[in-house]
Amino acid sequence: HVQLQASGGGLVQAGGSLRLSCTSSGRSLSRYAMGWFRQAPGKEREFVVAGTWSWSGRRTYYGDSVKGRFTYSRDNAGNTVYLQMNSLKPEDTAIYYCAADSRSDRVLSSAGYEYWGQGTQVTVSS
Repeated sequence: HVQLQASGGGLVQAGGSLRLSCTSSGRSLSRYAMGWFRQAPGKEREFVVAGTWSWSGRRTYYGDSVKGRFTYSRDNAGNTVYLQMNSLKPEDTAIYYCAADSRSDRVLSSAGYEYWGQGTQVTVSS
């Protein structure tokens, strides 16, 4: 069983940066596909970034709205993944969720993840 804890959210001005973390308590995340999604009030959950895992290597996918501004990474121990968010815009305001799954075949969809963290609020002021 994977338990995820997301942290690092907060209030930042437009153009600023935040780094979100997603940590697993107990099980290593090194062989899990990891994803970040976000949900703004009144909107559907939106794909932000996904990092896959397979025996042939890892791949990273970014949503169009965050390409070039957000960066996904993992720590070497495999227990924490990060989302570095730069050049933040007011439209990035949302609750950000991290998610994990042992498979990497539907990483662009929230339906492709079994485990979810509780979410962390990101607010970008104009």
